[in-house]
Amino acid sequence: MSGRNRRIDPRELKRLSILEPQKSLAAIAVDWAIIATAIAVSEYTGNILVYLMTVIVIAGRMHAFGCLVHEAAHYRIIKNRKLSDWMSDLLLAWPMLATVDGYRQNHLAHHQHANTDDDPDWTAKLGMAQFTFPQKIARGVMQLLGYLVAVNSIRDMVHMAKRMSKNDRSTRSYKMLRLCFYIAAAAIFSLLGIWREFALYWLVPFFTFFCLFLYVRSVAEHFGNMDYSDELTSSRTVYPHAWERLFFAPHHINYHLEHHLYPGVPFYNLPELHAILMRDKAYADKAHITRGYTTGLPAECFAASAPLLPSHHPVRY
Repeated sequence: MSGRNRRIDPRELKRLSILEPQKSLAAIAVDWAIIATAIAVSEYTGNILVYLMTVIVIAGRMHAFGCLVHEAAHYRIIKNRKLSDWMSDLLLAWPMLATVDGYRQNHLAHHQHANTDDDPDWTAKLGMAQFTFPQKIARGVMQLLGYLVAVNSIRDMVHMAKRMSKNDRSTRSYKMLRLCFYIAAAAIFSLLGIWREFALYWLVPFFTFFCLFLYVRSVAEHFGNMDYSDELTSSRTVYPHAWERLFFAPHHINYHLEHHLYPGVPFYNLPELHAILMRDKAYADKAHITRGYTTGLPAECFAASAPLLPSHHPVRY
C-alpha cells in the first residue's frame, strides 16, 4: 500500500505540510545558543569531566545541524528557497564541511529510489562491514570505539567526500564564496587567538561523537532486521528514550518512516503525522517501529550467532 493511499485526510496532510519558519529559525538559534553556553560553562569550570560532557553536548547539536540541513534539502526551512539555501549553508552546512545542494542531490535520489540499486546511499553502504547485519556485539563495540578515536570518522568523511565530488554542480562563484567563508573564519580565529578553543570545542566533537551519532542514526534508518519488500518495513521509526533525543534524534529525525512516506511534512509536525497514521490499524500493525537507539536497535542489529564477515573468515590452506 503506497503512502498516497494511506488513511490520512488530504486536508490534514496539507495542514501538516504548511511551513512555520519561526519554528525552524528558533531551532537554529537554540542549537547555537546551547553550543555557546556549553563552551562558556566548560571554560568557566576548567573541569575535565565538564569538558567531556561539553564535547558530547556540542556533538549532539552538530547532529541537530545535520538534521536541519536535511530539512533545508527538502525546502522545509523558509518559503524563499534561494534565501533558505544561503542561510542554511552559512549557519548549518558550511560549518559542518557540507553544502545544502550537495546533500540535496544525494538525498532526493535516495528518496526516489530508496533501498534499490538506484539509491546512492544504499549502493554506497551495501556490503560495507559497518552496515552488514546481524553482526557480533564485539564487532559493533569496536566500530563505535573507532569513532571515538576518530579513525572511523575520517574514513567516513573521505568516503562521503568522494561520493559528493562526483556530482558536484556548484558554480565557481559559489566555491569562491565558500572558500572565503573558511578564510574569514580562520582570520577571526587568529585575530581572537582562539585556535585552541576551535580545536577543543569544534574539531574534537566533530571527529568523535558527532560522527558516532550520525553512524548510529544511519543504521537505525534502514539497516538491521529490515524487510525491504514493503515500504512500511524498509524504513525504521524509533521511539527514543528521553536522553537519546539530545544526541541520536534531534528535531524529530527519529520519525524516518513517516518522513519517507510524506517528505513534505516539516520536522515539527512529524509527531502529529505519526499519531494520525497510527490510527490506521494496517499501518500500526506493520510499520517498523523500534524502542530506543541504545536498547531496541542493538537487539535488532547484533546476534551472538551472527555469521562472520568475509574478511574475518579463517584462512584456509
